[in-house]
Amino acid sequence: MAFNSLQIETDSRIEQVFNNYPEFVKNQIQQLRTLILEVANSIEGISKIEETLKWGEPSYLVKKGSTIRIHWKPKKPDQYAMYFKCTSKLVETFKIVFKDIFEFEGHRAIVFKLDDKIPETELKQCIEAALKYHKVKQLPFLGL
Repeated sequence: MAFNSLQIETDSRIEQVFNNYPEFVKNQIQQLRTLILEVANSIEGISKIEETLKWGEPSYLVKKGSTIRIHWKPKKPDQYAMYFKCTSKLVETFKIVFKDIFEFEGHRAIVFKLDDKIPETELKQCIEAALKYHKVKQLPFLGL
């Protein structure tokens, strides 16, 4: 995966976390990672993204953005999710704008079933809103 101007600072422990996901969910988690990096690369003004671990989960941070996490949990083996800061307006806004497109978990996540086809266009809009959160949080519906 080539990114023209995006500098990706990756925590050395990330690879182990990705390698430890069960085979049946690795591709799905990797797809979420790719979408996050693609969106970050496409946003003017974002030159660096930090890929680290928060609560043992792959997490993505940029200046002026809100953290995005991705993970699969053994307690719910038939799903995986993209998590957002629960005190932000992100998921509450996504529930209004994309109520018929995504499944949600409380104020913090968009949840996918293992065999779901991810609606990439809409998910990229959610990712962009999170990565630009501190620039868009005052806009109606975060500018979506």
